[in-house]
Amino acid sequence: MTGPSATFGFRDVDAREKPGLVRGVFDRVARRYDLMNDLMSAGVHRLWKDAVAARLNPQPGETILDVAGGTGDMARRFARMARRAQERRGGDDAKVFVIDYNAEMIAAGRERGFEPEICWTVGDAQRLPLPDACADAYVISFGIRNVTDIPAALSEARRVLKPGGRFLCLEFSRPVTEPLQRAYDLYSFKVIPEIGERVAGDRESYQYLVESIRRFPDQKRFAGMIGEAGFSRVGYTNFTAGVAALHTGRAI
Repeated sequence: MTGPSATFGFRDVDAREKPGLVRGVFDRVARRYDLMNDLMSAGVHRLWKDAVAARLNPQPGETILDVAGGTGDMARRFARMARRAQERRGGDDAKVFVIDYNAEMIAAGRERGFEPEICWTVGDAQRLPLPDACADAYVISFGIRNVTDIPAALSEARRVLKPGGRFLCLEFSRPVTEPLQRAYDLYSFKVIPEIGERVAGDRESYQYLVESIRRFPDQKRFAGMIGEAGFSRVGYTNFTAGVAALHTGRAI
């Protein structure tokens, strides 16, 4: 390895190789992305996502970025909530931008139909195709652990948010008790890849995804990284005893 390294599951790879490797994983799972999250969370990810949308509380006229937004599962929640608020009290349409590095994921999302508030684009979380201070909120769900340079992605999030803008990151994290951690490890490493092979014919992608969760920083370390990127009011909320966590902050 001649240059900077990056994690790819339990492997350390040349940082220049990781984007292509991750793209390959999501090329393979794009059409089964929601199934993948159902398998990895036993279906509970839907409740977590509802909780994130409620915390965001999208409003009419807001510009919301759904980064690593994939098939638009979160963006559709945001669009519907903003539209309901608009119906109650008026205001301009919200704008929800789904930005994902993987064109196959964007295509799979478009095939599911359109919400009028949603715009779709292929883009890199480390180099967003957006001007400074343009967004009221930035959300990334189950995506930041796949980014090659996480501090760069956090810096970009801070750059594109308006002062006071909301940052929300939903990610798999660390269970808070040892028994739960052991049970979750058993499920992750023994069950999920096997189901991936049987249901999707793709053990390798699911093996990477569970390994990537274990390599991701725990709640306190990741909260520290968000603060180092220039956010204030940094905090996190554990979901399902830490199987996932919602990290939040405000742009200064």
